[in-house]
Amino acid sequence: MALPIHLADTHWEELHPPLLEAGTYAVDPEPYGQPWRRWDEVGAQEAVKRGRFAPFGALSDGPSDSVLLAPGDMRGTGLILERAGGYCMGIDGRDGPNLACLGCDLPVATRMDDCGCWQVVRLVPQAVVRLPGPPERPVMDWAELPATGALWHRLSEYRDIPAGAALAQVVVAAGGAPVEAAPGPVAALLGLALGALLPAGEGAKRLDLAGPGFGEPAADLVLVPVHPQTGDIWQPHTGAVPVPMDAALWAELAFPPHRTRLPVVGGLPAGVERDDPLPPHPWYPVQPSGEAFRYTLARMPAVREPWLRAIYDRGY
Repeated sequence: MALPIHLADTHWEELHPPLLEAGTYAVDPEPYGQPWRRWDEVGAQEAVKRGRFAPFGALSDGPSDSVLLAPGDMRGTGLILERAGGYCMGIDGRDGPNLACLGCDLPVATRMDDCGCWQVVRLVPQAVVRLPGPPERPVMDWAELPATGALWHRLSEYRDIPAGAALAQVVVAAGGAPVEAAPGPVAALLGLALGALLPAGEGAKRLDLAGPGFGEPAADLVLVPVHPQTGDIWQPHTGAVPVPMDAALWAELAFPPHRTRLPVVGGLPAGVERDDPLPPHPWYPVQPSGEAFRYTLARMPAVREPWLRAIYDRGY
């Protein structure tokens, strides 16, 4: 699978579900693990070589390309008890690789499941070897995704995180110009944030949705899904600039769930409707994650432009 954008942030003091679905894996190209170094230790030039263009947290001197798995998919490993440190509800990998191979006792992976952590296992690249196995799942084409429901993922309940990443992509694509979000779900999710980050005035660029099964409305910028398997960005056929967005969040905006008080099957007497309560609405509108916004910008070369660096330093 493509690396989930949810790694950009977490919800503190909350237990998270597994980052990946069972039977899938993803590769994280960024270094991960001890030793960790501060930005001022590494320096801007070295940070750029690692794909970091603005200060954001510590930088790892650990290995790159660690393979991520769902914890339930691990076999033949045991917990290294002296490396099982955490905050309050589990282990967070602070002590380094904490899973050892039961055959050779060598540390081979790091498991994390503490609060504020996505439940995941990171295999140490130098300690594992990929062996032949069953064939991988076929890659679905864009037309198949909406029909099969593959764009839906239960991590979409943390939709503020992919919303923050998409917000960063929109701001960069706008190039400092005003942006007018199309009325409806796009304006509800990103309108306030864009108004706070970008100037108002004439010449605003229109932002709308486009993608498989949805169409291509007239717009300057279009939010399009990222393929959940390959990480490819859906490309519009018009001259609109594509702005990548997590596929699950895009699907929620493009095809919002339909709520009804009518029975799904069977029937009721004419004029009678169900009276069981609908699912509760959220207490407050979803706002894009500021942490995911800065996480995404810090990894984009455009953040070095003065106007965008000012937005980055000010925060959202």
